[in-house]
Amino acid sequence: MLKAIISALLSLVCLAAAAQDTVCISLPDAIARARSRSVDAAVALNKLRSAYWQYRTYRAELLPEVGFKATIPGYYKQYSSYQNADGTYSFVRNNYLNMSGELSVSQKLWFSGGTVSLNTSLDFIRQLSDSKDNRFMAIPVALTLAQPIFGVNTVKWNRRIEPERYAEAVAAFMSETEEVAMATINYFFNVLMARENVEIAVQNLRNAEKLYEVAREKRAMGRISENDLLQMELNVLDSRSSLTSRESDLKSNMFRLRSFLDYDGDVEIVPLLPDDVPGVEIVYADALDRALENNKFAKSVRRRQLEADYAVAQAKGQLRQIDLFAQVGYTGTGNRFRGAYDPLKDNQVVEIGFSIPILDWGKRRGKVKVAQSNRELMESQLRQETQNFSQDLFILVERFNNQQLQLDIANRADTIAQQRYDTNVETFMIGKISTLDLNDSQTKKDQSRQALVNELYLYWYYYYQIRSITLWNYAAGTDITADIASILRQ
Repeated sequence: MLKAIISALLSLVCLAAAAQDTVCISLPDAIARARSRSVDAAVALNKLRSAYWQYRTYRAELLPEVGFKATIPGYYKQYSSYQNADGTYSFVRNNYLNMSGELSVSQKLWFSGGTVSLNTSLDFIRQLSDSKDNRFMAIPVALTLAQPIFGVNTVKWNRRIEPERYAEAVAAFMSETEEVAMATINYFFNVLMARENVEIAVQNLRNAEKLYEVAREKRAMGRISENDLLQMELNVLDSRSSLTSRESDLKSNMFRLRSFLDYDGDVEIVPLLPDDVPGVEIVYADALDRALENNKFAKSVRRRQLEADYAVAQAKGQLRQIDLFAQVGYTGTGNRFRGAYDPLKDNQVVEIGFSIPILDWGKRRGKVKVAQSNRELMESQLRQETQNFSQDLFILVERFNNQQLQLDIANRADTIAQQRYDTNVETFMIGKISTLDLNDSQTKKDQSRQALVNELYLYWYYYYQIRSITLWNYAAGTDITADIASILRQ
């Protein structure tokens, strides 16, 4: 009943202030605005964009790359050293014009880690000395393979790691949007509590002034002691001081909420007390399954395990290194352009190079052992973090499930405390209770009201905290998803 009355009064306040710079906002509306306007939401979006372009870069590396490079033209007039047949050196003059172009298509082979490319090129040299000769050299087609053997296949490992990294970033973005809601709840209820405290302080001051006037009349009739009268006067002074302090707290919290929701500096926000809650019961086992499937922590575990395995593979790949380079194709030269393509000659290159340490004092094998030890340490840390994650989620679910009962108790306590205070005020005015009893009922009334707002705050905070971990909307019974492509286009 009391909550309905307060909601009606707030609605009247909002209607009265509609023409002024006053905004009455519900908790869902505040959360929706924060997700689109707050700095925290912008930071989360920028993190997602960075991860997206990193993933796009990785995906582009798997696709064929077409390249073209050219020199048009290059002019050279210089002297360079030349070794004669008898071993002596002389300087000769070079004066020529050079032009060249090459078109290539290359593709990384994810299954082997090598690179295959197809090239075609044309080079032209024109001597600018007395002979003024022209020379063309063409490579119509050349197929090249560069393949490391026994080394780590970085492309293959990236195919396993990078999708996990991006999935982790998407899950982190979704969790951070829920964390924006948690921050909104914090700011929202701080203002709500501050307004409640101001209203309590105003009511207490009015009652204290009224009771002080009654006490003065009773003192004049000799029905109460001077001590009781002084106590009532002190109550008035304390109420005025409390009101000033509460108003200052309200302004501070209002400023924080206004900045967070991106409102103008002269807007006064009136938060509406949430009058209903989802009333859901969460099963821990179900919440844990959803968290291990959706949460960024679970995806981080898989990504870190893969990175530890990759570090071991890298260290093992450095024990020995063998590279294969092979190129087959055709080439031709001539004084004219057509002559460079007719006739064509075979052009073949095959190289196998290797690097095997003879004596490195165990340095490379030591790196393998270090990588393996780091992997074992990582696995132990991940097991511990998983246990802590499960334990924290269990505690959170228990607190949330108990919060419904706490909220019901707080509602009942608030109603009883308010009724008791109203009764004691009437009883005091007819002189049947002392000021100590009246002050006690006022304190209980204030504490019960504050406890109700606090329990409501905890309910919503726990609820969105569980949503941020499980990425599951328990009220709707659906996954918390988003159209990432449209979000990135914003």
